[in-house]
Amino acid sequence: MVTEDTVYQGRVRLVQPEAGFRAGTDSLLLAAALQAPAKGGEVLELGCGCGGALLPAAYRLSATVILGVDSDEQMVTLAQRGVMLNGFDGRVSAEQGEASEWVRGHENRFDLVFANPPYFEPGRISEPGEGKAGAYLESLDLAGWVKAMVFAAKPRAPIVMIHRAAELARILTAFDRQTGEVAVLPIASKPDEVARRVLVRGRKGLKRGPVSLLAPLVTHLEDGSPSPALEAVRRGEGIAW
Repeated sequence: MVTEDTVYQGRVRLVQPEAGFRAGTDSLLLAAALQAPAKGGEVLELGCGCGGALLPAAYRLSATVILGVDSDEQMVTLAQRGVMLNGFDGRVSAEQGEASEWVRGHENRFDLVFANPPYFEPGRISEPGEGKAGAYLESLDLAGWVKAMVFAAKPRAPIVMIHRAAELARILTAFDRQTGEVAVLPIASKPDEVARRVLVRGRKGLKRGPVSLLAPLVTHLEDGSPSPALEAVRRGEGIAW
């Protein structure tokens, strides 16, 4: 069973499984963190799922050609349905492939690469519910994800990832080996709370340099209502970082 949902105040439509992983705030934050390459260009999402970040990104980066890749055939089918529902066909597409294998034929191709990889190593959490294992449990470790992203990116092109803040050390180790101009944007649920997510951006092949640790983006106010920053993301606005 699937549901049809909308984001960006009804301007983007998603087709998602009724049970299992469903796109949420992380997907919208990732899409909002992307800056359009100069003169359009080609953009890649590795691990696109049903299109929770892919389709909002396609809406925001309207002058780009965007391709999503995912290992789950059913999720790719849903992403393709979303492409058609939004009228993105001809500019946006999704295809099946395992990230580290798929990129082998696409070295130095893309002007921007982004990803929302599975958040947990196998054995670190209890078995996820039906339909969630592929989204929650790593089949490729973080270093492998970053390596695949960098391989597919053009020299100096940005790669952007959202992940658990608890994994920042692993993420920075992988970024440090292959990218420069690394920036980290912590995502906190409320003021004065510990960040639970991070957005990380680096540029392929640049020399190692200082990491920029930015002020946190806070998604909710003390009373639990959405912050102005989150409201802007939900409207389809980009994050300045």
